[in-house]
Amino acid sequence: MKHPSGRTLRPKDAATLVLVDCTGDAPRILMGRRRATQDFLPNKFVFPGGRVDRADSAIPALEELAPAQLQRLLFDMKGNPSPARARALGLAAIRETFEETGLLVAAPPSHPRPGNRGENRPHRTSHQAWRRFLAGGHVPQLSKLTFFARAITPPARPRRYDTRFFMADATHIAEHTAEPDEELGEIGWFTLDEVRALDLPNITRAVVEDLAQQLAARDTAVPVPYYRFERGTFRRDLIT
Repeated sequence: MKHPSGRTLRPKDAATLVLVDCTGDAPRILMGRRRATQDFLPNKFVFPGGRVDRADSAIPALEELAPAQLQRLLFDMKGNPSPARARALGLAAIRETFEETGLLVAAPPSHPRPGNRGENRPHRTSHQAWRRFLAGGHVPQLSKLTFFARAITPPARPRRYDTRFFMADATHIAEHTAEPDEELGEIGWFTLDEVRALDLPNITRAVVEDLAQQLAARDTAVPVPYYRFERGTFRRDLIT
């Protein structure tokens, strides 16, 4: 769908976080079902995530993105590429996961906050979700995220996102606040085979297979699949 002016909608930066629990016989993935009343992907199972907010870029982190992760995130970044936008993507994934599931992917309060000379004073922000996240002394850790897939919504859609998919081990969950919003229901941990049987958006189904490849590779670097339409043709390229 095009803008009323006739222009194709420009994709908005968005991010998703795939949490993986590897403590059992098979990895389990955190997913939830979108509400039936939602305009975008109603009733579909998805990973926690959403669009980047302006406040995300200003939030301090205990540890930043690894240089290799940053380089991949900057590849073909639309608009004005910058490391600040790249780190905002990772922080948005962490924030959205907190909002939608109540899980904090962060360092525990015992760690000194960055930039405060060891003092555990909360970072000042007017963003309500980040205020709740930081209030208990937790600090995001971007270094725990692995960027493993990217997808841009096709042009003929009422909403368009340039989504970066991150994964992180569930051991990096510092706390469960049990106060998620109402965007996702039926939140649970599923094996890859169970995920494949869920009602998934097409792109999520493709990313699940990318995730399986990433998990099978363990510590070996795997190229990042990049899904998009270019001049009317669907492309799956690899970011190395």
